[in-house]
Amino acid sequence: MSGHHHHRPTKGQGHEHGHDHVPAADFDWDALAAHLEREAELKAPAVTAAAHWLRGLTGGEVRRVLDVGSGPGVLAGLLAEAFPAAEVVAVDQSAALLERARNRSGGRLKTRQADLPEEFGKLGEADLIWSANAIHHLGDQQTALTGLAGLLRPGGLLAVAERGLPLRYLPRDFGLGRAGFQARLDAAHEAGFSTMRAELPGATEEIEDWPAMLGRAGLTPTGTRTFLIDHPAPLAAPAREHLRAQLARLHDQLADHLDPQDAATLAALLDEDAPTGILHRTDAFYLSAMTVHTARAAR
Repeated sequence: MSGHHHHRPTKGQGHEHGHDHVPAADFDWDALAAHLEREAELKAPAVTAAAHWLRGLTGGEVRRVLDVGSGPGVLAGLLAEAFPAAEVVAVDQSAALLERARNRSGGRLKTRQADLPEEFGKLGEADLIWSANAIHHLGDQQTALTGLAGLLRPGGLLAVAERGLPLRYLPRDFGLGRAGFQARLDAAHEAGFSTMRAELPGATEEIEDWPAMLGRAGLTPTGTRTFLIDHPAPLAAPAREHLRAQLARLHDQLADHLDPQDAATLAALLDEDAPTGILHRTDAFYLSAMTVHTARAAR
């Protein structure tokens, strides 16, 4: 389970996502925002470490930072802590999520509602652009990167967090069904991810070599690093609740694509009352990795 599990009415908010499309009027933004906030809080130590690395790479004054696909602004808030002198702007398609970002930050974050990638032009220039798990929601990823590169000031840095490692949260054999459950869930999820990409407007197949793509965007690659997201067992209640919500979203998306035994295992993990449910298991953990690719504009 690599985290791309949220029900989403639109593409391109910077978090990982569901591959189904719900009309915005029928959509529970508060539930999505709470889910995204919990996910981002679990990633916070890794993002803080990444932000300190980026601060070293920028090597100059950072006056303006864009978080493109910011969602409810948790990660943008961490960027604001790492770059205290900068104006930090959370950019997203969802006005509802940006309102959460403003409220959360007590006004420290600026916000900019923009339909991506059509409205990159309204974002203004920046010394640092961060985008986490948003580019893969855009049909033509190369054109999106080239558009973002065009917003960088001379010497500015583009940092794109994409892929990394899928989430692991239980032992290989955890006493339900057949061992290797998570790997089979990953395979079903990857098939769904490919379907999601194929259905995007302007969908373009790309070899996802991010440093090469950043180079084609006119930038000079400046390194890739991976940051661990590691919460060992036994997990605190908020992390368990987040895992259960992720599994519920996976159930909605993938239940029809799993064999009956794996579908039964997933249902058992979702059971809120059973000791085998994810909310009660002492062996549940939260382990993933976030990979950040960076590149610099010419000075």
